[in-house]
Amino acid sequence: MSEDNIAPCFIYINKEGRWFYKGVEMIRREFVRLFYQHMEIDFSGRYLIHWRGERCYVAVEDTPFVIYRVAAENSNDSEAPSRFTLFLSDDSQEDLLPDTLHVGDSNVLYCKIRKGTFPARFNRAAYYQLAAYIEEDNGRFYLPLDNAKYFIPDVNNI
Repeated sequence: MSEDNIAPCFIYINKEGRWFYKGVEMIRREFVRLFYQHMEIDFSGRYLIHWRGERCYVAVEDTPFVIYRVAAENSNDSEAPSRFTLFLSDDSQEDLLPDTLHVGDSNVLYCKIRKGTFPARFNRAAYYQLAAYIEEDNGRFYLPLDNAKYFIPDVNNI
């Protein structure tokens, strides 16, 4: 089966990170986690589940991963945090890659996760948790982290 002929999974992920199969919400977290573990992106940017030799594509409203919570950690003498931990919709955690932060449509904050492979959307609570640390410099916003300034581009104004 070529990349163009991959069948749909009949799975839809809404912008809040909730999964649906044929219109019914998937509530079994172990299945959702399994599908996340086997998710990949094809050459055209479609999200695929590749499991046991089978591949199908997933319909995604915005991003497959949603960040639900952000925790700051300060392990040095600086006032700025030394790292931010992201709590993701697949029940995992990872460090924020601050140079991947950007603002998208409707002022939604995004970053890249999984070593820069997947985009992730900050939900409202996580956005406010991170926004508490964001500062301004001459009309540009940045995140101070480990004595560096990570400026946050607005993709609509690039």
